[in-house]
Amino acid sequence: MNDVTDAVLVEIATERAAQDAIFGQQDLPDGTGSADDGHRARDARMFCDLAFSSGEGTYRHVFLEEVYEALAESDPAKLRAELVQAAAVGVKWIEAIDRRAAQ
Repeated sequence: MNDVTDAVLVEIATERAAQDAIFGQQDLPDGTGSADDGHRARDARMFCDLAFSSGEGTYRHVFLEEVYEALAESDPAKLRAELVQAAAVGVKWIEAIDRRAAQ
């Protein structure tokens, strides 16, 4: 990791602590794995691929693809892996926003 990523992860950890202070520990059902979510994940992959193939890909495309892939998963291990991927893309996006703001 690097200092930039570490700073973003500290900010995320601070937000997580604030969530716990407000809501306490929450053990909600996942609510994932529906057929509709599977369709949305396929559509998001298609839109992402199309956008990048035409030179118009954005973080929005990549992030939505990862989020919809997570929502489509019913297997807990695969869901966890997809959520890690979505969170990583979110961190990468935040880093890009911060770089642009620093210019």
